[in-house]
Amino acid sequence: MFAEAKRLRLTLPLLGGAPALWRSRTTADLAADICAPVDSLAGSAQLVERLLDPLAAAFPHGEDRLDILIAGRFREGLWTASTGHIAGLFEAALWGIPATGLPAFLRYARFEKWDGGQVSEIILLLDLPDLMMQAGVWPLALPLGKRLLVPGPSTRDGYLDGEGDSLEAAASLKAVEAMIAGLMRYDGKTLSSMGMVDHWHPRFWWFGPAPIGSFCGHADYERGHQGPFLNAFPDRVGGNHRSRIGERSYVASTGWPSIRATHLGSGFLGLPRTERAVTMRVMDFWRAEGGRLKENWVFIDLVDLARQLDLDIFARMRALAPATPRQV
Repeated sequence: MFAEAKRLRLTLPLLGGAPALWRSRTTADLAADICAPVDSLAGSAQLVERLLDPLAAAFPHGEDRLDILIAGRFREGLWTASTGHIAGLFEAALWGIPATGLPAFLRYARFEKWDGGQVSEIILLLDLPDLMMQAGVWPLALPLGKRLLVPGPSTRDGYLDGEGDSLEAAASLKAVEAMIAGLMRYDGKTLSSMGMVDHWHPRFWWFGPAPIGSFCGHADYERGHQGPFLNAFPDRVGGNHRSRIGERSYVASTGWPSIRATHLGSGFLGLPRTERAVTMRVMDFWRAEGGRLKENWVFIDLVDLARQLDLDIFARMRALAPATPRQV
């Protein structure tokens, strides 16, 4: 069951897949939740017209480079979850992001719910701010972390055909859920109150959205992301999960939204406090090792978050686009 779902998912790449195949392998009432500025789509025709066709035009000779693909059950539903890159020459503008004619990597994370061999739900996040950075038109502050071409798992086993060991999957899920429970113990004052050192490998990797960056180990992560994030959103709470599945040492989770918070502090993305209530569309992929979390691939729809703060990133990008490109 899980192995077959993964094989079916491989036939539906974001680039290079036949539109007819997408139509035949999605249900008539397909619901697609896509990152801003695309947002919600209904049915395969909208999915092709508003998502797949623009990607194909921007990367006409590109490829879908897969890093992780797992399958599992969540609340009686069969799900697949995957992450990787769309890669190739960036040859035509994508939702207003100016083409460069140069090689580009666009990071993605996606979940699919399967019913009878067809996809009934798709959830997709693209790191479009990273593509803006590659085009030299990112209009906000530079990241506090290192901007990287985010790698796949160090173990090079992000996708394996077959079902995997259910006991290992359960242990991986348990490690993630224990860590999340720790996050909810934040006392509003000290990062150590969450006890994260008990849940993460001392030299863990955290690969975030490009405007946040990537980090290695607790001190680097607390400096560049956890501290600024909790200063900005000290009352954040999680929940509303659409899917959370585990396979082997991997776990993937998403909500739409999965975080609710109030913007009570300054500094995150270089923005001043607004005191606005916000939600966040998030996807996480983790790899466990020796009972602790070793790698974490994180996606946040920062374009959607910014518009809740009355900031239109695409409008600022358009104002910046005619200027000399600023490579990041």
